[in-house]
Parts: sequence; C-alpha cells; structure tokens
Amino acid sequence: MSNNYVIVIDSTTDLPASLAEAWGLTVIPYIFTLDGKDYHNYLDYRELSVKDFYNKLREGKMATTTQVTAHRYMEAWEPFLKEGKDILYMCLSSALSKSYDQSVMAAQEAMEAYPGRKVITIDSKAASMGQGLLAYYAAKARDEGKSLEENAAYIQELIPRLNHWVVPDDLHHMRRGGRISGASAFVGTMLSIKPVLTVLENGKLAPVGKERGWSKALKHILSRMEEFKMSPEQPIFIAHSDMPERAKQFEEAIAAQFGAKEFIVNEIGPVIGAHTGPGTIAIMFLGNERAKA
Repeated sequence: MSNNYVIVIDSTTDLPASLAEAWGLTVIPYIFTLDGKDYHNYLDYRELSVKDFYNKLREGKMATTTQVTAHRYMEAWEPFLKEGKDILYMCLSSALSKSYDQSVMAAQEAMEAYPGRKVITIDSKAASMGQGLLAYYAAKARDEGKSLEENAAYIQELIPRLNHWVVPDDLHHMRRGGRISGASAFVGTMLSIKPVLTVLENGKLAPVGKERGWSKALKHILSRMEEFKMSPEQPIFIAHSDMPERAKQFEEAIAAQFGAKEFIVNEIGPVIGAHTGPGTIAIMFLGNERAKA
C-alpha cells in the first residue's frame, strides 16, 4: 500500500461504514437539519438511524442540508497534513452542491499553510453510491501502488463512464421539495408512475423517462445497463432509501440477466435522502460512457 496520501470522501457516498473503514477512507460527514435539530450524517447513522429518518419523512417532515465549508475541510485534512501526508479528496457533484467550490478554496489554503504538501480535489460529478463506486476504485488503485497524481488521473478517466440510474417512489415528497406539481404527484401516485432519473455527464440529476409500476421501471434500468454496456465482471452498487426488499429484487434481476456476481448494497443516507425521499432505488456501474445533457 502507498501510504504517502490519504483518500477523503463525503458521507454522501452512502457506503457501508464497515467498507469505508476496511478501504482506509476518511469520511467527512455532511450536516442535515430535521425538526429544527442539526445532525451529522455519519455512515453508521450514530446520531439518527436511517429508519427513523425516513419514517419522519413519511410523516410529512422535510429535511434540509448544508454544504461543507472550507473551514470544515481544513479541520478534516489538517491532522494528515501535519503528519506529512497528501490528500486526494472526491466531492459530491458540483452541480448538486457548492461544497466542491469550498474544497478548492480549502485546498489552496492547505497547500499555502503546509508547503510541500499536495491536496487534489476532484469533482466526482456523482452522488450517493456513485461516489462510493469511485471511492472503491480509488482505494484499490492506492493499494496497487498508484501515486496521488496517478490515482487522481485514473479517477478522472472513470467519471465519464460512471452511470447512475435512479427510480424514486415518493412523488408527494418530490412535490413537497418543489420538483413536481401537486397535480402531477396525485395523478402519478394514482397511476403508480415511476420516474426514471440519471446523473448526466455534467453531474446534474435529470429525468429521462417514466414507467408505470416497478416491474416496468426495473426493465427500463436493465435496458439502460445493456445500452451503456455494463460489464458483469465489475461490482454493481445499489442504493435504496428504506427499500431493502426492492433492492434485493433489482440485484437478483441484474444477476440473472447479466451474470453479475458482486454487489454492494446500502441505504441512501439522510443527506441524499432528504432530496430523493423514501422508497428510492438507484443502480450505479461503469459503462462505456454516461448519459449526456
């Protein structure tokens, strides 16, 4: 293992805490607010369980989130810089949060304060376990001996191939968040309409279709995996917001159709879940390319 740099990620990666630890990742928790109280979105949900979080959303509560400031980045990075280590940081998509801009400011400040140290920040153009997928490959590349600069270049090569395919279930949550009208939410719920979303190559979340019912939504995702030439030799990342049975259904269907054998499945944490709502399923994988605007 190359030990001259550390890999830092956000809690918005939604990785299992045990894997983040096993892969030697440092995790910066985002903060969310619910019922007037601030919580840190640790990967182990130590301040509020993910189950309780989604139950509150189902009751009609709305959560809000805040960006990570340059000051908080420095707090997270400084212990490593003092040890003489460099930093590779991968941030939530800049199209979804201003945290990346703050990380760039913090990196410049860090390198001025610690001459000879290097901090590379990467706009992942990803969210949730899409970020987690990049973290997996970054940790693997570090362990294979890639230098800081080599690893950063490697991840930049993977980003244009990173696919996210997302199916939210709670249209009323989307209405409360201002993403669709009340009439659309009502009609869509009555007809069991499932929007299909993707994260585009520019890092923005965009609707690309809608299907009636989960069965057709699953077929849509499978067709996208085929369209973007998903290799079954890679790990497939599945994120869900309090929908473990549905996530298992998607996993089994992907395994049956493509012969995929390795899956990493976990909950969508509160920061991303504040925007997707309960009942969301997301599939992340590397393809030959990703959807364009």
